[in-house]
Amino acid sequence: MSDAGTEATPATAHEPPREPPREASVDAIQRELTAFARRARAAAARVHPEIPLVSYTLLSHIAERSGCRATDLAAHYLLDKSTVSRQLGGLEKLGLVERRPAPEDHRVQVLHPTEAGLTVLATAQANRLAAYQERLKDWSGEDLARFADYLLRYNAEGPAGLPDPR
Repeated sequence: MSDAGTEATPATAHEPPREPPREASVDAIQRELTAFARRARAAAARVHPEIPLVSYTLLSHIAERSGCRATDLAAHYLLDKSTVSRQLGGLEKLGLVERRPAPEDHRVQVLHPTEAGLTVLATAQANRLAAYQERLKDWSGEDLARFADYLLRYNAEGPAGLPDPR
């Protein structure tokens, strides 16, 4: 006997929509982040053809910190000291970075962006902002906020045991 007014419904009517398999989502994320990184390298090359993305990143970090040591850069980005030295040599040769003695210890050299380095960074920032504005012009404010939140969350967590590379 069944209760009056109670109708049997298929079990699937109460089930939430199925999520895609995690592996497929992680694979898509990895593919898209790789494509994003390739576009970033290509964009950096267009801003200043003589500055590789690693050098641009180091220059940006130096400017953000109002100066830092080469060993700080190597530690922060988990790069070999020889890699940092080679990149800094290129930036110095282009006149974008200069070394100055540290005020507290004149034996220590602190890297600082030159006026030319700051100009390259300002131009690159303006170009990047314009490119992102164009690429995201059709996105809603809600979509942009959600995307920003996801990126912040992803970058804040970072790989286990590794510092935040920003």
